[in-house]
Amino acid sequence: MSQQPPVRSTGSPPPRPDASMSLLTNVIDHALDEGYAEASARRADDGGRLPHTLKAKLGLAAGLALAAAVVTLGAAQTWISAPVVAKDRVELIDRIHAETTAVEDLEGAVEELRDDVASRQREALRAHGGDQGELVGLLSGATAVEGPGVKLVVDDANDADQGGDGPRESSSFTDTGRVQDRDMQRIVNGLWQSGAEAVAINGQRLTALSAIRAAGDAILVDNKPLVPPYTVLAVGDGKRLSTRFQDSADGRYLHALEENFGISSSIAAQDRVNLPAAASLIVRTAQPRTTGADSGDGQGTADTGKGIS
Repeated sequence: MSQQPPVRSTGSPPPRPDASMSLLTNVIDHALDEGYAEASARRADDGGRLPHTLKAKLGLAAGLALAAAVVTLGAAQTWISAPVVAKDRVELIDRIHAETTAVEDLEGAVEELRDDVASRQREALRAHGGDQGELVGLLSGATAVEGPGVKLVVDDANDADQGGDGPRESSSFTDTGRVQDRDMQRIVNGLWQSGAEAVAINGQRLTALSAIRAAGDAILVDNKPLVPPYTVLAVGDGKRLSTRFQDSADGRYLHALEENFGISSSIAAQDRVNLPAAASLIVRTAQPRTTGADSGDGQGTADTGKGIS
């Protein structure tokens, strides 16, 4: 019995690793479309030269002429509309300049009228005040003054939103680190009570008719906004005025604002300070007292009391 050799089973060959990616393989192997490949081959055969037949040249020239016509038409339309736009712009600029000039002229006229009114008021004070005319003008703020005094600077806290439990603990202020109008009212009234003869804030002279108010975050003095830091100049006996103010209730109030809310302040005696005259004084009711009228001693008097609200 003969023994047959064993039969070796070859089996099917193992599949390619990329068999499941036939589409991706085809895209990689044929990255250039056949049409593009043919066109590229023809261009290579022609040597990339310009058209040499008359028909091809005429077609190329017609295409270039059409493109040039489109560009020229667009440029012409832009050129036509450009003067109109430029004219409107020039007219607008001229109007702005004209209005600005008109505003400046009106502001100058207002300043001239204010100076004229102030001059007439000073003359009226001299005419009706007798020996006290200059004093009345000084106390009313109608005349510029200079002399020894103090310089008090108050500024907002570095962190204007910080809180505290000082003199504002029962107030509705949400920004307690910012100087408020009522703070300036107390400061000014404290200076008056300490012996100040004239007061100005940031160059704005205060009078018996002045008011310190708030509009949003801004402090207004006679409806004119002020910008911090607030520089308060007061005419008076410098050292004595400074000491009296710091020892007063309003001076202690300012010190409490500094300790509790970080509001900074400094006060120093000055050898000489200059305060301008008030911009305008409008008296609607008060009239000069005539000699002997409503007075037992026959002498007129002047009320020089000060108070800011």
